[in-house]
Amino acid sequence: MYNYKLQIQYDGGRYDGWQRMGKDSSSNTIEAKIKEIISKMTGEDIDIYVGCRTEKGVHALAQTANFKLNDKYQPVEIKNYLNRYLPRDIAVNRVEAVDERFHSQLNAREKTYVYRLDMANVADVFTRKYAYHTFDVPDIAAMRTAAQYYVGSHDFKAFTTARKSKSTVRNVKSVDIEVTGDKCEIRITADDFLHNMARYMIGMLLDVGSGLKKTADIEAALEGRDVVMSLPAESYGLFLESVLYKIEYSFIRKLSQLKTLYSICII
Repeated sequence: MYNYKLQIQYDGGRYDGWQRMGKDSSSNTIEAKIKEIISKMTGEDIDIYVGCRTEKGVHALAQTANFKLNDKYQPVEIKNYLNRYLPRDIAVNRVEAVDERFHSQLNAREKTYVYRLDMANVADVFTRKYAYHTFDVPDIAAMRTAAQYYVGSHDFKAFTTARKSKSTVRNVKSVDIEVTGDKCEIRITADDFLHNMARYMIGMLLDVGSGLKKTADIEAALEGRDVVMSLPAESYGLFLESVLYKIEYSFIRKLSQLKTLYSICII
């Protein structure tokens, strides 16, 4: 069989997430739209595997997916056909033929979400659908301190709505909060995310920034102590920024090490 890897960008605002299964199943998903077009093109009933399942209303800057076909197609054929018939809020930026063993979900090594905040006194009309307006400027220093409690391997059972999961332990590589003027981005990188985990993590950080929570509340939640959790952050401000695989992951880590070494040499 022929295996094809997609890099996809989408506005998740009007969709029920990447995929909805079980009693809450829905055909209004990103996966369903793509499957429909590929089946129309090839006449084959396919399965699509995805790097990270985004929830309802969440966007993607660079989602990764793959599917297999019995017949061979040129990647540019698939890319052009998809972009011709998909809704305008879904775009396929790249298609490539890959090894038959490649699996978007099982081979993923690292995933990054970014949450966008608008901290201006008056909300920006043109970003209101893609950035959460805080009304008041949050305490960024307190949020940065609290964010460090997330880093490392922890049990995130309190930070998910998943009903069933083999393990709720996840390894968070970094949480960075960057401020540029009245805009702020909270970037979280982990080996994997539980259902709604990123939104609960950010919800707690926002409440720390507003004074509704203390930094110690995050530590207590991770330790399994009794804590009233914050509501998950609004989905429209959340973007899946990247899904990295073995080769990409190794390259970026080496590049980061080289930058660190360069900085030491300069000092």
